[in-house]
Amino acid sequence: MKAYSSNFSEFIIGLICQKQSIGYQYQSEAGILRRFDQFCQEHYPGVNTLSREVALHWSKQRPGEHPSTLQGRVTPVRELAKYMINNGCQAFILPKGIVPKYPRYVPYIYSDDELKRIFTRIDSCQYCSEVPYRHHVMPVFFRLLYCCGLRLTEARKLKVKDVDIENGIISLTCTKLGKHRQIPLSKGLHERFEVYYRNIHTCSNPDDWFFPGYKDKPMTLSNVGKNHRKFIWQAAISHPGRVKPGQRGAPSVHSYRHTFAVHCLRRWVLEGKNLHSWLPVLQAYLGHASYSDTAYYLHLTTDLFPDITARLNNELGNIIPTINHSKNEADEKGY
Repeated sequence: MKAYSSNFSEFIIGLICQKQSIGYQYQSEAGILRRFDQFCQEHYPGVNTLSREVALHWSKQRPGEHPSTLQGRVTPVRELAKYMINNGCQAFILPKGIVPKYPRYVPYIYSDDELKRIFTRIDSCQYCSEVPYRHHVMPVFFRLLYCCGLRLTEARKLKVKDVDIENGIISLTCTKLGKHRQIPLSKGLHERFEVYYRNIHTCSNPDDWFFPGYKDKPMTLSNVGKNHRKFIWQAAISHPGRVKPGQRGAPSVHSYRHTFAVHCLRRWVLEGKNLHSWLPVLQAYLGHASYSDTAYYLHLTTDLFPDITARLNNELGNIIPTINHSKNEADEKGY
């Protein structure tokens, strides 16, 4: 671990080690704490107490800074204050209401017709000499995102050893909050995985990337994003670019995860399944830490498919959540 220079360096290192020892990746947070360390060294070189002044100075919103970015800066420093207090030191814990409120992010949900058009374009992906497996990877990779509702990094970081190709089960290890889980593949997706495996991985090592990118490295976030933008453009789906908080989001790679959850709930309602029993299944499948994160999709389902609202209300009563339009976007990340 690289050296820190402020008077809080010992506690920063201790906090990072503690978080990582209990399973958190804590990489981005470590980077934020490094910037906080530099901030303290520059502005408060002689201060060894995480005071109200220091904490509030750090939490001041910068010009043009998005509230979600500010939330990301504030949270690790709040955790640092708690860690210092637990170790017998005085520290000021930033109050949770310090970040400005703004309308909740509304995710984009692909329609059935849009999905059909998108996958038609993805399936026509051509061979590329720089990334020779690209035409094999893209159709399976994007189907995995939609059919299983995976987060992008969960799919990108899959290794050959994580895929039980015989039984059709994938093990996810690069997950949010380090919560490992196993996901079964549907029959159709399992068959595609078997064909894909024979085309690419018959001679691979267990630690090779299951979806190899440039020079057999894992696909980067930007690479996936650029390919996706091209596919949806070819499918005649407009991308409005940056949208304001509270407006419907633009179609993105993460929209497949949102769409999976909404379409899954729609299918269960139409099949007459008991959602009291099946919502925890969806929660586990998506890797949600909170039941409310999963229940949020009930609201999206009723918004998009009002014809099933009555059926949901009859079965679940007031379980369908009312959207809090002043909730921080940080609460939505990871859906």
